[in-house]
Amino acid sequence: MFQIHYLNKISQQGTALWTEDFALTDDMETADGIVLRSANMHDMALPENLLAVARAGAGVNNIPLTTCADKGIVVFNTPGANARSVMELTLCGMLLGSRDIIGGVNWVQTIKDQPDVAKLVEKGKSRFAGHEICGKKLGIIGLGNIGGPLANRARKLGMEVYGCDPHISVEAAWNLDGHVQRVKTPEEIYALCDIITVHVPLLKETEKMINASALSKMKDGVIILNFARDLLVDDDAMADALASGKVARYVTDFPNPKTANMPGCIAIPHLGASTEESEDNCARMAVRQMMDYLENGNIVNSVNYPNCDMGVCQCEGRITILHHNIPGSLGRFTAAIASENVNIAGLMNKSRGEYAYTMLDLDHHPSTEVVEHLKEIEGVVRVRVIR
Repeated sequence: MFQIHYLNKISQQGTALWTEDFALTDDMETADGIVLRSANMHDMALPENLLAVARAGAGVNNIPLTTCADKGIVVFNTPGANARSVMELTLCGMLLGSRDIIGGVNWVQTIKDQPDVAKLVEKGKSRFAGHEICGKKLGIIGLGNIGGPLANRARKLGMEVYGCDPHISVEAAWNLDGHVQRVKTPEEIYALCDIITVHVPLLKETEKMINASALSKMKDGVIILNFARDLLVDDDAMADALASGKVARYVTDFPNPKTANMPGCIAIPHLGASTEESEDNCARMAVRQMMDYLENGNIVNSVNYPNCDMGVCQCEGRITILHHNIPGSLGRFTAAIASENVNIAGLMNKSRGEYAYTMLDLDHHPSTEVVEHLKEIEGVVRVRVIR
């Protein structure tokens, strides 16, 4: 029986999926799998028997991915499960940035006890006037699970949409509205668009991509939306651009000491995925991926090891090997098994950067000798006997 530990409260829509082969434990040291949302694992001592970590969400900056990979711990996330919720909040952000809705609502609270509040509203509402989004040029950097559907919704709202994504998948491209205009570089979006939104992962090459140089290329009075990752935007450069009027409004889902006190910034308390539907979807996906890996050895939506799926094992035995991506490893694995006179009925080997994963279906349940032989091969991190 597999032991599962929660580091955060997980939606019952997901937790209800565990079968009788799984049991919850309050003791992390005994856990085979950990499921979490936002808990920070960087300072935690990882149990030796821990096999997998499932993040009920997309971002994994709260998990030590390399440390987990080196210990043979597969880390999963749930891409796309919260995409609709984030996309809808981004639409809301466009409206908040285009019209001074928050300023107006806050002002009404200051006069709500006045007996002539209705007259005061009619007299003072002009200071909160804004702009329609229909007809405006929207630039979307990143056309994946959030940016693609956002482009389609924006088109239906009458916006002129420009998209930039050099890594767009074929499926995502097929699902785009035919009137979404493709541009090759973010710089084209900077020059063209009235509203710009970023939907890319936080990588070395994307950190602070919205910086002083990028802002200088944009239209005066541009509106910028960030519902992806905090560090995609240089806060100091943004503060200067807001103060000068270069940026009319900055809407972010990531308050910090700078943005929360930045004039012209609307800081939303990280509500992108905070809907019941999103939390339910993420929990269901996280639990299913964890169960499939622990029971069958299949990896789907890992962020530190390659995806590798051979379905439910139909043979007498299955061995999985987490290992470093060293040339010749597969040959050494098959030779070790052949030396024990065991036939390989099915095989899959995938690599991802420094790490790789091999699945082997065997005609017989593997012996202790075979398993020990595999563990001794150079670069092997963990060997599991699934059946």
